[in-house]
Amino acid sequence: MAKGLQGFSWTMLLLFCAIQELGAWAMHTAVEGAGLGQPGDPALLAGGRVKRGWVWNQFFVVEEYTGTEPLYVGKIHSDSDEGDGSIKYTISGEGAGTIFLIDEITGDIHATERLDREQKTFYTLRAQARDRQTDQLLEPESEFIIKVQDINDSEPRFLEGPYIGSVAELSPIGTSVMQVMASDADDPTYGSSARVVYSVLEGEQHFTVDSKTGVIRTAVADLDRETQDRYEVVIRATDMAGQLGGLSGSTTVTIVVTDVNDNPPRFPQKMYQFSIVETAPVGTAIGRVKAEDSDVGENTDMTYQVKDEEGVEMFKVTTDSNTQEAVITVQKPLDYESKKVHTVVVEALNKFVDPRFVDLGTFRDQTIVRVSVLDVDEPPEFRPPSNLMEVQEDADVGSVVGVVTALDPDTANHPVRYAIDRSTDAERIFDIDANTGAIVTGKVLDRETAGWHNITVLAMEADNHSQVSRASLRIRILDVNDNPPELATPYEAAVCEDAKPGQLIQTISVVDRDEPQSGHRFYFTLAPEATNNHHFSLLDIKDNTAAVHTQRMGFNRQEQDVYLLPILVVDSGPPALSSTGTLTIRICGCDSNGAIQSCNSTAYVVSATLSPGALIALLVCILILVVLVLLILTLKRHHKSHLTSEDDEDMRDNVIKYNDEGGGEQDTEAYDMSALRSLYDFSEIKGGDGGGGPGEGGPSGNPASELHALPQWVQSPDLDFSVFRDYICRKVEQADEDLSVPPYDSFQTYAFEGSDSPVPSLSSINTWSSGSEQDFSYLGGWGPRFRQLAALYAGRRGEEDSEES
Repeated sequence: MAKGLQGFSWTMLLLFCAIQELGAWAMHTAVEGAGLGQPGDPALLAGGRVKRGWVWNQFFVVEEYTGTEPLYVGKIHSDSDEGDGSIKYTISGEGAGTIFLIDEITGDIHATERLDREQKTFYTLRAQARDRQTDQLLEPESEFIIKVQDINDSEPRFLEGPYIGSVAELSPIGTSVMQVMASDADDPTYGSSARVVYSVLEGEQHFTVDSKTGVIRTAVADLDRETQDRYEVVIRATDMAGQLGGLSGSTTVTIVVTDVNDNPPRFPQKMYQFSIVETAPVGTAIGRVKAEDSDVGENTDMTYQVKDEEGVEMFKVTTDSNTQEAVITVQKPLDYESKKVHTVVVEALNKFVDPRFVDLGTFRDQTIVRVSVLDVDEPPEFRPPSNLMEVQEDADVGSVVGVVTALDPDTANHPVRYAIDRSTDAERIFDIDANTGAIVTGKVLDRETAGWHNITVLAMEADNHSQVSRASLRIRILDVNDNPPELATPYEAAVCEDAKPGQLIQTISVVDRDEPQSGHRFYFTLAPEATNNHHFSLLDIKDNTAAVHTQRMGFNRQEQDVYLLPILVVDSGPPALSSTGTLTIRICGCDSNGAIQSCNSTAYVVSATLSPGALIALLVCILILVVLVLLILTLKRHHKSHLTSEDDEDMRDNVIKYNDEGGGEQDTEAYDMSALRSLYDFSEIKGGDGGGGPGEGGPSGNPASELHALPQWVQSPDLDFSVFRDYICRKVEQADEDLSVPPYDSFQTYAFEGSDSPVPSLSSINTWSSGSEQDFSYLGGWGPRFRQLAALYAGRRGEEDSEES
C-alpha cells in the first residue's frame, strides 16, 4: 500500500478514537448492578459515602500499527477518583502486562505490540481500582473488551486450486464450465475489505467469468477439440469491490474440451486387395481394413458391414473391439475354377451417432475390397454326395449295390481311382471297382446278423495318391423272409383236474427274426399230428396271438398228468414259412377256488423243439462228468495200491552201497524207527508162543516164524531194553533241567546205539583173513529181510569156489 494511503488511514482512525474518547468523558455513565458494585459492600461504603462506579466506553485498537510509540487504546476511570493519586488502576486477562500496559495513576491503556486481526479479533481483560495505601479494592472488578480494528491487509486467495474443468466442443455461448471462489481474510462486516470481484486476465477470447459468483462460461460457440483440446484461463479476484487500492489474487484454470461425435469415419484408401487359397476353410481371416475417425473414445467405435449381395454370401465382416478394424473372413468355401476374383463393398459407420450433428453430413464411408482366389491341387470330389444304398439280403455274391462318382475339381481333370477303407470293412463284405466306383457284395449278406453297414470310400487321383477324398457310405440290408416264426418261449401251462370245457389255459405269442415292410401277420393252427386231439382247442385271435382252451370236462392225473400240444405257426411271407412248437400242459390238483395245490413231481418232458446245439452241450457235460468220476476212482485205486506196497516194503532195504557203514550219529535218513517198532511186536510174539509152529501160516502167517528166523542173538525170549530206557530217561531229565529249551520235550536225534553187539562186524577191514576163508552162510537164517544180502554173498562164494577148482 502506498505511504500516502497509509497516513490517511491512520489519521482517520486516530480521529475516530479521539471522538469516541471525548464521548466517553461527556457521557461518564455510572454503571450499577452485578459486576459493577454490590450494595452494602464494606469495601465500597465508608462513613456513609455514596456508592460510586466505573466510567468508560468500549475500546478499539487498529491492527498493523507501525508507529514507534505505544498506541493509545483508551482510559479507565472510577468516579471515586478525586485526582489525588490515592487510587491505583490495574488490569488482568489476555495480553495484560505484555501487549497492553496501563498507567496506574491515570488509567490510560496503551498497546505495545503490533496486532493482527486475522489472528485474533478481540481481547478480554478485567479492570481493578485499589487503594494505593491498603491495596484494597475500591470498585468491584469489571470485565471489558478491546477489539482489533480491521484494515485491508489481506488479499483474496483461491484455496481450492488448482482448478480443472471441462466443456464439450461446439457448446453454445454461455455454457457453464465451472465455478471458482476466492477467500479474503479481512473482516467482511467492516467496510469493503472482504468484498471480492472476479475478472479474466488470460483467455478472455474464449471464456468469461461472472464478477460476483465466479462462474466461468464459454464466450464462443466454435470450440473444436480437434483444433485445440485444452485452454489455460487466468482468473483474478480483487477485494474492496474492485475499487482503486484493493488487493487481488489470481489462479489458473485448466479447461479441457471434451469430444463429441462430429467427425464421420473415413477410409484412407478407396480400394484394398487381398489374396487367399481356394482350400481355405470357412472362418479363415482374409485381411483387415480400418476407417479413420478424428474423434476419440466411444465416438470412434465402428460398425462394418458388407453392402453388395455377392460379398454378403461369400464373406463376413466383423469388428475388432480393441483396434476398431474390420476383419474380413471366409463365409462360404471358395473355388478357383468357379470364380477367381471377388469384389466386396465394405461400409463403415459410427456406432454412436449424435443427432445434434446429423446435419454436418453422413457419418459413414465405403471402400472396395478385391479378393483374389489362388489355385491349389485339390482332391477329387464326390458327386452327388448321397451316402445311402440298399441291397437285398439274398443278393448273390458280386451283385452291384450302387455306384459312387468322384471328379477332379481342378482344371487338369485327372482320372480318379476308388478304394474302400478296410478299417471300416475288415471282413471284406463289400468290394469296389477301382475305375468305375461300382460297389458289389463280397460275401453272403444276412440282415438278421447285421442290418446296416457303414463303410468309407476313398477317391484319389490316379497319378497322385496323396490327393484323397473320403465319403461315408451307409448300406442298408433289406429284409427277405428267410426265418420261420417260433413260439416266444417254451410255453408250459397247468390245468385243474376239474376244469370245465372252454376254460382259457394259455395265450401264445410268436417271434420272427424277419422284419417285413408291411409288418408281421401270423396264423395259428394245431399241427397235423394233433388232429385227433379231443382235450384242447386252439383259437387264432387275429392279433398275432392264439388262445388254448379246454375242450372236455375234467382230467385225471392218475391216468395222464402231462399233455403235449403241437402248434403250427405260419407267417405271411412271401414265401410263407412255418414251424411247429409244443405247449406242455400239466394236470394239477386245485382247491375249490381253482387255485393250484399240487402237481405230480414227474419231470417235465424235454421239449421237442430243443435245438441241436443245446442237445450237444448237454451230452458234452454228461460225458465230462463221467470222465471225471472214472479218473477219481482210478486215482484212488492207484493210491491205495501204492500205500499197500509201501507198508509191505522194509524201510531197511534201501542200501545202495554195501561198503558204506553210514554217516555216523547224525545220519537218520537211512534208518526208519517204524521198522524197529514193527520188528519187535510183543503181542504178536506172545501170540506166536501160544500156538502154531514155525511153519504155520506161510511166510506172512505167524510173526513167530519170523522171530525164529532171526539170528540166535535176537532169539532170546528175554529181550532187555533197559539200556535204551535208561538213556531216554536221562535225556528227559536233562531237558527238564535246561531252562533254555522250550517247555516241551522234542527229541529228533538219538545218538545212542546201545551196548556192545554180539554179532561181529561184517566188514573185512580189521581181519587178515581173505574172503575165501569167511563163511556167510549164517546170513540165510536172519530172515526174509536179509535174503537179498545172503544171496549176494552166496553167489560170490560160489564164483570163488569155481575159480579155485
